[in-house]
Amino acid sequence: MTSSNQLLIIAASNGENLKLANRFLNTSKEKSIKSQLIDLTTLDLPLYNPRTHALEGIPNQIDEVNKKITNFSHWIICAPEYNGSIPPVLTSLIAWLSVQGDDFRNLFNGRPIAMASFSGGGGMELLLSLRIQLTHLGAQVVGRQLMSNYQKPAKDESISDLIDRLMQMKKLDL
Repeated sequence: MTSSNQLLIIAASNGENLKLANRFLNTSKEKSIKSQLIDLTTLDLPLYNPRTHALEGIPNQIDEVNKKITNFSHWIICAPEYNGSIPPVLTSLIAWLSVQGDDFRNLFNGRPIAMASFSGGGGMELLLSLRIQLTHLGAQVVGRQLMSNYQKPAKDESISDLIDRLMQMKKLDL
């Protein structure tokens, strides 16, 4: 069972997006929101491969991540733009998570998710690609997103506002 005031912040890189994720974590704790950060680069996650999936099933590492993130009702994903799209570590995780169970949308369906990026390449292609993928999986993606870079760093007010918008949303019971 998920709690309505639990926030998971997912960092899909160990550089500037991890710093951005920590800013979200600190701001959410200042708002007394029970929150936690998961840095995907510290996990030994296998690359999604349908042959491996068919022959060996779901790897233990993916099952552990799934159990952990399922307990959070709201997510913020902080990711950089990789070659005009979603970073491989995040794409692979989403692919593995979507093959658990009979309904590939189950984990994402109705879940409020916000997106943020610190990206040298602009970040817009990442945010568009990620929004398309998450909405396809049934997530409720916050309309506002945060895009930052060295020339335009994220403002504290924008981080706070994005958290407020996200936490006002309720997970849909579908």
